[in-house]
Amino acid sequence: MAAGSRNDTLVQIMLAVFRINGRLLEQGDAMVAPLDLTSARWQVLGAISLEGRPLTAPQVAQAMGITRQGALKQLDRMEEEGLVARQPNPRHERSPLYTLTARGEAVYAQAMALNERWVADLAQGFKNAELDTTLTTLSRLYERLAGPVPTNEKRS
Repeated sequence: MAAGSRNDTLVQIMLAVFRINGRLLEQGDAMVAPLDLTSARWQVLGAISLEGRPLTAPQVAQAMGITRQGALKQLDRMEEEGLVARQPNPRHERSPLYTLTARGEAVYAQAMALNERWVADLAQGFKNAELDTTLTTLSRLYERLAGPVPTNEKRS
């Protein structure tokens, strides 16, 4: 396989990921709308729930691949609505910890029940090996993207 072909294929994968992300957010928003959630808020609830311990806004942001400001905006709204509670952070006075309230846990459980049915439907027609290969490839790409971003400097 020629390098150009491999590069072209990787560009097509990146574009597909962008399109898939948009669809996931669009359909996720529609799915959790009856719960008064958005995909962004569902992600934040998930970050805290999956970690199993209170998290700071930067930790939520890192876990979900969003900005700290974006996480904080969602956390503030969800605190007002009783989905999360703010707790003092003994390690950092200005960075409180957030935990799910009983209401937040219930709403998250409802969202995950909807998600389970959605995923079961989406999984139809895929072979396990196809999904395993896709996960491996995307995970490797994610790790490679953790490296430095190339600069515009001309190479000699």
